[in-house]
Amino acid sequence: MIRFEVDGHVAVISLDRVGARNAINGEMANAIEAAIDRLEDDDDLWVGILTHEGPVFCAGADLKEIAAGNGGQLATKRGGFGGVVTRERTKPLIAAVDGHAVAGGTEIALACDLRVASTVSKFGIPEVKRSLVAAAGGLVRLPRVLPPAIAMELAITGDTLDADRAYHFGMINVLCDPGEAVAAAHELAARITANAPLAVRASRHLVLDAPTQTDREGMKAASQAMFAMSDTEDFAEGPRAFIEKRDPVWKGR
Repeated sequence: MIRFEVDGHVAVISLDRVGARNAINGEMANAIEAAIDRLEDDDDLWVGILTHEGPVFCAGADLKEIAAGNGGQLATKRGGFGGVVTRERTKPLIAAVDGHAVAGGTEIALACDLRVASTVSKFGIPEVKRSLVAAAGGLVRLPRVLPPAIAMELAITGDTLDADRAYHFGMINVLCDPGEAVAAAHELAARITANAPLAVRASRHLVLDAPTQTDREGMKAASQAMFAMSDTEDFAEGPRAFIEKRDPVWKGR
């Protein structure tokens, strides 16, 4: 149901319920949450890639489970739908999409920090077509990554957005050829892991908080993060490596 692989400082979490188009049931939600736990708890893992087996990233909620009255099992207490959409995390998570990511699949991709998608990928929140409401973050996060009118169009028509257009509007960080999404995500992860991991986590946190803060509040928080960084080993390693004209060796502490 979930595959977890490690490549250096990168964890690759693959949705593997291909026969059900990677739709989320209770077992899968708990497995995704456990995978995020593993990523967060391992000091040697600095970045996660969330991807999929088969031609569909995720078709959203398993409607058979909802029809059977098991809809409440598709969310975990800490992570919400799919064990991830409301999960508090410290480490960057990249969605690598090489196919359709619709309904809850789009919402899971939006819960990630960055998104890579191939040109065959499509996104959308078609819940209105089934008299449902996209309640796992799509209606909140889509207007943050798309122009408001485009987000509204997707919300009330239920239509999909192809990857080319999503990339044009800035929802997608990297657009790639079919079959290359995971490789492109690894390249993006390598650009992240080249940096000091504690500084990356602090910067991620500050960017996420920025929309709810004034400039003064945000700069104060950044100053506090900088002060906290000064007490770490990596804070000394960065300038030292620059002076010695070599690549830094980060410890994450």
